[in-house]
Amino acid sequence: MNLPTLRQLHYLVTVVELCHFGQAAERCFVTQSTLSTAIQELEALLGVQLLERTKRKVLPTPLGVELANKAREILSMTESLVQDAQVDRQPLSGELRLGVIPTVSPFLLPKVLTGVRSQFAQLELFLLEDQSQHLLDRLAAGELDCAILALPFDLGGLEHQVFWQEKFLVAFPADHPMSQGGPIASKKLPGNELLLLEQGHCLRDHALGVCHMKAMARRSSFQGTSLYTLVQMVAGGQGITFLPEMAVDEDFLAQNPIAVRPLVEKGPHREICLVWRAAYHRKADLALLADCMHDLLKAHYQATGK
Repeated sequence: MNLPTLRQLHYLVTVVELCHFGQAAERCFVTQSTLSTAIQELEALLGVQLLERTKRKVLPTPLGVELANKAREILSMTESLVQDAQVDRQPLSGELRLGVIPTVSPFLLPKVLTGVRSQFAQLELFLLEDQSQHLLDRLAAGELDCAILALPFDLGGLEHQVFWQEKFLVAFPADHPMSQGGPIASKKLPGNELLLLEQGHCLRDHALGVCHMKAMARRSSFQGTSLYTLVQMVAGGQGITFLPEMAVDEDFLAQNPIAVRPLVEKGPHREICLVWRAAYHRKADLALLADCMHDLLKAHYQATGK
């Protein structure tokens, strides 16, 4: 099947818009005879008349107007295709659909987003917060380009790059008998006071795994939906909980009447990583993003003395 060329469609759109061969040829930077011949060849190819020609002007037929409108859409889509391809060649540009787990997003994103957008002004991020397995399902289905998760977690064959490591801290009510002191061993913690996130949050499993406290999980009388909820419970004297280092800073402690102590257990207790599909076509971009977030986090903690 012979198809019209993009050049022919461009000529048709221009002639229909201006209703004048001379002006259309001038806009298209070709001679009038070249443009006229191209339109005639298009009409011959389609087997229809697109223009009514007189000595003074050109009138598009109703079909000519209809096809010119469709041609305009085709040209616009083609231009968009080229732009998308050009964007894809530029490091970290265009749209990127990023998933983040809720035990990382409120603590990581404020520290890195401004820097990422400053370094990669052409990058348009679309963010989604969800639990680890839900993000992996969306990633595998192609609904996300990448996701920020915490390890250890079964990634199911997906590729990843670790860009940060951290330890856990134990949060106590400010007036708790164990709130003061240095590193504390998990075996000394009062298991009956332990507050945990609900099932599905990887932080729950990470903390219990590091501290070998699976039995305590069964005795926990409260399961929170977010770290903020747990912190409020701790501040209210309802128990103790685990917090990742990233969540704890001076502002956080100032806003919540709690005290934190590090664990004796050797870290890191969890690793923050960027995950993507093995066949994803922008792997180099994602590796660059992971490196960028590492550098921004390092600079943040150096500036704050942590």
